[in-house]
Amino acid sequence: MTFTIAGGQDSAMEAVRKFKAPKKSFGDLDAEAAAALLTAACDVALVLDSKGVIRDLAFGSEDLLLEGYGGWIGRPWASTVTVESRPKVEALLREAASATAPRWRQVNHPSARGADVPVLYSMVPVGTKGRMVAIGRDLRAIASLQQQLVGAQQSMERDYSRLRQTETRYRLLFQIAAEAILIVDASSQKVIEANPAAIELLATTAKNIVGRSFPEGFDADSTRALQRMLASIRATGRADELRVRLADRKTEFTVSASLFRQENAEHVLVRLSPLAAGTSTALVSGNRSKLLEVIDQSPDGFVVTGPDGKILTANRAFLDMAQLATEEQARGESLERWLGRPGVDLGVLVANLRQHGSVRMFATTLRGEYGYITEVEISAVAVLNVEQPCLGFTIRNVGRRLATDTRSSRQLPKSVEQLTELIGRVSLKELVREATDVIERLCIEAALELTGDNRASAAEVLGLSRQSLYVKLRRYGLGDLDSDGGK
Repeated sequence: MTFTIAGGQDSAMEAVRKFKAPKKSFGDLDAEAAAALLTAACDVALVLDSKGVIRDLAFGSEDLLLEGYGGWIGRPWASTVTVESRPKVEALLREAASATAPRWRQVNHPSARGADVPVLYSMVPVGTKGRMVAIGRDLRAIASLQQQLVGAQQSMERDYSRLRQTETRYRLLFQIAAEAILIVDASSQKVIEANPAAIELLATTAKNIVGRSFPEGFDADSTRALQRMLASIRATGRADELRVRLADRKTEFTVSASLFRQENAEHVLVRLSPLAAGTSTALVSGNRSKLLEVIDQSPDGFVVTGPDGKILTANRAFLDMAQLATEEQARGESLERWLGRPGVDLGVLVANLRQHGSVRMFATTLRGEYGYITEVEISAVAVLNVEQPCLGFTIRNVGRRLATDTRSSRQLPKSVEQLTELIGRVSLKELVREATDVIERLCIEAALELTGDNRASAAEVLGLSRQSLYVKLRRYGLGDLDSDGGK
């Protein structure tokens, strides 16, 4: 439909608001067709007399009919709404009686099932006997979306508040830390931040050190070593601790670094620890020997291998688990010989170590020389940026812990992560059955949540009979079947 704007914006809006030729367009429209049209066009339609009493009604929304609103006929419209909505109903009736341009107003109907039901109404006068039609649209879906939006905004505000508090704590710790710390951009190698301890240790000022390239001010050998350390940490995410000197060759430091990401950029946290005067090589060696003695006496197995997985040394706990008498029996042999899945476990461990530098809690089994099988978890680390690269494996016996695990009582895994932990411990057939049960339980939980815990509706959604659904609910321990109210 096209029209010419001759009387300004008001006439244009009036032309859009009304049909151009309603008698011609709807000339043969009878009452039944008009009623069907109203029912299809709105969620609720009320036919009212001049006193505002409901004489007829129709619902286009089954939800409103289920609320029990079908018994309104013969009641004043104002008596069907909440107290605060009655002035709005009276205003709608006045506007319709005075032939004022109709306005949409939201009124609330009380509900026996919980929160009030918001409905948006507009009035249209019908015929010459003072009859009116109230056309209503159910706003519960919009109200639900608005509530979700408000909840999301509040959640964001809480997250922002926590982030601000975390940043404040970080700033405070960064400033008061006794250890010298530098934050270096991993790509440009420029210093982004330096705490007061680092500024004092390097005998400079914050203005001079921030923006300066790192390393700078160290002797030639130390500079090259630091460059290699930064290259290694960018490639593998980790690097060994270094001992370096400033250009004056008097001040010595131990330098360690860690890689982290922030705002889609990589940064390196560099820690500088000055060596105390009088620190001797003998003291360092003595401490190192104590560390080796502790590892050898550890209750967890510890194995050092070459990059190819062949054992260089192993502690007593590993020898006990592998049922070996001496370390010589293990030295030179591949660790794969004792791991549960030959050709799989060691390959997976080595590949992850080369890619990430470390592995945590890798679940597998360890086979002894005489057939004894132990459930173990392996944590490993790669030390590659040294003259003799090696891999370190910590092997923990978790058999006793698994014996008391909840899965021993045939409870199902709660997540995909728990399901993957079963790989290598049970057969593929049992694993597929467990996965099927997990998916079935998750689907039932989702159907119950979707239907508001209405089990009849949930059974229909899932394509099950109610009896079959109850059997599965008992199997998985879902819901309170004893308190079922017939839903």
